[in-house]
Amino acid sequence: MLNKFLGKFSKDLGIDLGTKNTLVYTPDKGIVINEPSVVAVNMRTDEILAVGKDAEKMIGKTPSHIQAIKPLVSGVISDFEVAEKMLKFFINKVHSENFTLIPRPRVIIGIPLDITEVEKKAVEDAAKSAGARQVYLIEESMAAAIGNRMPVTEAKATMIVDIGGGTTEISVISLGGVVTWKTLRQAGNELDNNIIQYVREEFNMLIGEQVAEDIKKRIGSASALKDPIDMQIRGRDLINGLPKAVQINDSQVREAIDKTISQIIENIKITLETTPPELVSDIYEQGIVLTGGGVLLRNLDKKIAQIIKIPIRVADDPLTCVVRGTGILLSDPELLAKVVSASTEEI
Repeated sequence: MLNKFLGKFSKDLGIDLGTKNTLVYTPDKGIVINEPSVVAVNMRTDEILAVGKDAEKMIGKTPSHIQAIKPLVSGVISDFEVAEKMLKFFINKVHSENFTLIPRPRVIIGIPLDITEVEKKAVEDAAKSAGARQVYLIEESMAAAIGNRMPVTEAKATMIVDIGGGTTEISVISLGGVVTWKTLRQAGNELDNNIIQYVREEFNMLIGEQVAEDIKKRIGSASALKDPIDMQIRGRDLINGLPKAVQINDSQVREAIDKTISQIIENIKITLETTPPELVSDIYEQGIVLTGGGVLLRNLDKKIAQIIKIPIRVADDPLTCVVRGTGILLSDPELLAKVVSASTEEI
């Protein structure tokens, strides 16, 4: 009864709980939060020092008693307490303008396709502990398709390749459900690790995750560029331990990430091979839609199209597809009832 009363003063939320970033959507304002999924904790006092962008700045720069923790690994919660605190922080931040004393919103959260019942319950429990009165779980690939306004409830195939931070999800959707799918641990973070390893082997130099991500964003590409580009990177010399700077070009970055890109493309082919022929003909006609931050890599769509021989389209604003999909579901209860994932308990 109290939750229902408090719910009248709370904003319903759509949440994309990602390995790299967490996005929050409200029906009246759209996307209100887009911040890194990072929490800085003082281990001596168990105090939360920073969440999101402020916490991300601390990665690799903290003293021993402060930890910048990423509570999600491969799209699932690895640190329950920190994930709960992060969600609570974002929920309170959304409601801070309304002066809501105890927010009790309805929440729709995107989850990976290969999530277990235990992991699913962890997401539900974390959201409820953070203040949600009702929690609905929706597969991220389904939410991404809905966010792209694709006909997910029709007898027509929709193929989505969602390349996030921790996972790549390849799925074929028809009649409000996922028909065939494949989940890989090769995604944005793996590309960063490839670059770190390459720099280590080629230049005897150690760089951090943020430098590797900066290299990927600035000069990374899946196939050759019209005009070659390079950049200077700084790190620690592995031989003498002193600071070191070197030049790296787009060709070297392509060499570093090529194996991971090839694995993603190979798994798109495997997913197509296991898809019913009637749906494959739809996919040939409609094409494949790419979503997630990983698809912003230069020429990735061209490389996939060249190998798969199917039209490829990058979604409008691929970073926000999932959270926009949860936002649409907040205002469409009929569609939500058709596509919601089974809860671990009756809500």
